[in-house]
Amino acid sequence: MSNQNDNYVQFGYHLTLDIYSCPFEVLVDLELCHNALKKAVEVLEMHALIPPYVFRADSNEENGGKDPGGITGFIVIAESHISLHTFAKRGFVSIDVYSCKKFNYISAQKHFENIFRSNDVEVHTLDRGTRYPVNNIY
Repeated sequence: MSNQNDNYVQFGYHLTLDIYSCPFEVLVDLELCHNALKKAVEVLEMHALIPPYVFRADSNEENGGKDPGGITGFIVIAESHISLHTFAKRGFVSIDVYSCKKFNYISAQKHFENIFRSNDVEVHTLDRGTRYPVNNIY
């Protein structure tokens, strides 16, 4: 008798890093954030579909928000995406690495800890698409 789970595989792997106590000058550096994303693709042996895009993001505190502004950036990879959001006045950066390919979570964490010069980090992992069909359904 066939196991029902034989019809499914896990689709993706999602790592989130929330890094605290980062130096202000690192969190406002567009070039550094651009290079952090570009280098992450190499470190994780993935494949960039586009160059990294990074932007300055304005504060929304005047409108009652909690975002003091910073940098937001992303890179689309064949395996999915990597994104980051810095909050310089708070010494904080939030990073997501999502991939359909297994990758080394520790290598990703160490890469971003080194770039953002802090090892004060919250790490979360999430299995994505745990019921991804092995075969076409249409």
